[in-house]
Amino acid sequence: MADSPRPPELRARCVLHVDMDAFYASVEQRDDPALAGRPVLVGGRPPRGVVAAASYEARRYGVRSAMPMREALARCPDAVVVRPRMSHYQAVSRQVFDLLRRLTPDVEGLSLDEAYLDFTGLPDRSGDPEGTAACIKKAILEATGLTASVGAGPNKLVAKVASDLGKPDGLVVLFGEAVERTFAELPVRAIGGIGPKTGARLVAAGIRTLGELARAPSGTVAPIFGRYAPHVQKRARGIDDRPVRSRREAVSLGAEETFSRDLADAAALARELRPLADKVGARLRRKGYLAGQVSVKIRRADFHTVTRQRALVPPTAESAALFEAGWALVEDWIAAHPGVRIRLLGITAGKLTIAAQLALFENGGERLDRVADAIRERFGDASLLHGSDLPGSSDTDA
Repeated sequence: MADSPRPPELRARCVLHVDMDAFYASVEQRDDPALAGRPVLVGGRPPRGVVAAASYEARRYGVRSAMPMREALARCPDAVVVRPRMSHYQAVSRQVFDLLRRLTPDVEGLSLDEAYLDFTGLPDRSGDPEGTAACIKKAILEATGLTASVGAGPNKLVAKVASDLGKPDGLVVLFGEAVERTFAELPVRAIGGIGPKTGARLVAAGIRTLGELARAPSGTVAPIFGRYAPHVQKRARGIDDRPVRSRREAVSLGAEETFSRDLADAAALARELRPLADKVGARLRRKGYLAGQVSVKIRRADFHTVTRQRALVPPTAESAALFEAGWALVEDWIAAHPGVRIRLLGITAGKLTIAAQLALFENGGERLDRVADAIRERFGDASLLHGSDLPGSSDTDA
């Protein structure tokens, strides 16, 4: 579905969002013709299994990703459950991304099956976003036998919303007045960052659509979003200045803290490192990366700074693994420099790779991390504490 031509003020940017349709399930249906047209669930079996991906035939029964497999089968008893083949999905994903990178170097991978592409400055592509999107869909289908939904717009937000509107196997182009017109009619949860609870608060305030959110007085929106209210209202109008960042640009993610007083006590330093590891882990999970290396920065009271690093095998986004590896490096340095006071501590995740798309394939620690991420995002960083941070705790290996 295409809409109005792009006006001059929006011709500077052309961003596409490519999203493979029910990726894992579609790969299984492609590889086994007996599964074609049947409800397919990729994931672990009951009682502890979780749905990683559901084919569109299964989604008609209300089955969705991350649903307990037991519940999914209760809703769709005839579904075929297939164990995930991660290495195979990764190989197919590489096919898709190799194809996309032949079209533009500016490809930002979000997961195995999803990416932003920036065609700004490429007149032969950006001048015809609908034609470019159609070419991408055709190339993916011919190379992999799989369908993709593609959205095009003047920024990442609009392109993502556009691709969602067309699923499955869709093509939606939104520029100019079509952005405002389409966004105005969408429910408030159509843009990222507005979850069920916030959505319910907006509905209670009489705000059901993005158009109503964009026009709402600040006195109504500020109590819900706080200082982020102006930003949210800009997004409700389809305004988004975020650049498309290729994977090559995302070389590391880190966090550091300068202490209010210099520290030499190991237990105190461990307590400072834990929330930094939590922060880095949350950013990795939010951006869809795994870290293959962890490094720490140690700045002494005299401002002399050293770094230490070690490999993470296998790569991980688990906060506890980041902390344990980072703390081992700090602990070794402390042992070699007893009594030296430290004014700053930092931890960085490096050698990043794109992670698998769903929490089913994470271990228990990573699933708990995602629950913790959601709690901290909703209630603030202080809403969760590690046991070692509680009064009376002093050990560093909790």
